[in-house]
Amino acid sequence: MPVTNPWLAGSSPTARLDRDRLEERILNLLSSQNMCVLATAGPDGPLATPVRYFHLDFTLMFTAVAISPKMRNIAADPRVSIGIFAPLVGQASSRGAQVFGRARVLHPGDSDFDHHWPAYRWQSDHVERCRPLDEPPIGPLIVVPAERIVYTEHWLRREGYAPRQFWRVAEAASEQAPETAPPLARTADER
Repeated sequence: MPVTNPWLAGSSPTARLDRDRLEERILNLLSSQNMCVLATAGPDGPLATPVRYFHLDFTLMFTAVAISPKMRNIAADPRVSIGIFAPLVGQASSRGAQVFGRARVLHPGDSDFDHHWPAYRWQSDHVERCRPLDEPPIGPLIVVPAERIVYTEHWLRREGYAPRQFWRVAEAASEQAPETAPPLARTADER
């Protein structure tokens, strides 16, 4: 029987991409999608919410109504997980990322607001909802700087790389100043 993708058979390779190639692939995924699932936890338990996002490098951002369940959860516990995935046709096209970080709620006048706001494309929402383009929204901007990303792309197996790759923001800091960076604990999946 002919097999379309024989490189998917057997055990997965274990080779790791170098940091630059991994970051390029992650940024490609973040730039080519615009929907994610935001996972939060709060007093009523876990909540997974579909959200349209934008990104500035490895920081994801979105807006939300201040009294929404996800905002209440973020206020109770800012640790979040964000799932992003490309449309799946089959195993060979499986591509996605789990982004872990701490959500910060920014308002106009906050120190980082002016840095992130230009990357948030609110204009498309306004056009869709027949709102004037000279009146930007006034709600909070939620930013999630990635602390850790688990990137999955099964096509990497074709090139001899593990389909699951791991990125940590702390690695970038340790590459620049190894004498001051704390050691990183690795999870069982990263070993």
